[in-house]
Amino acid sequence: MTVKILSITLLLLSVCKIPFLTFNLSGTRRRHPGRIPPCCPAVTKGNRTAEVVGETYREQAASGRCVKAIIFNTEYGQLCADPDAQWVKDRKSC
Repeated sequence: MTVKILSITLLLLSVCKIPFLTFNLSGTRRRHPGRIPPCCPAVTKGNRTAEVVGETYREQAASGRCVKAIIFNTEYGQLCADPDAQWVKDRKSC
């Protein structure tokens, strides 16, 4: 390969931002949709039991912009619920 072709290839790869070839020089973790669940910046207090799908849930501790939450799965994605809400406590004990 000539230097010119190699330079053009590297330029195209850097512009296309192919995930497995990108580098994170800032030292922070990169968030990739679908791989790492997003955190909950707020929670719902209203009873949303009917929307919850399945029996599994995940607990989230407060950290940075993320608040303390119980995360349930719904048909439309994640539901961030207040861990102190009575319906959440009831749902967790099932």
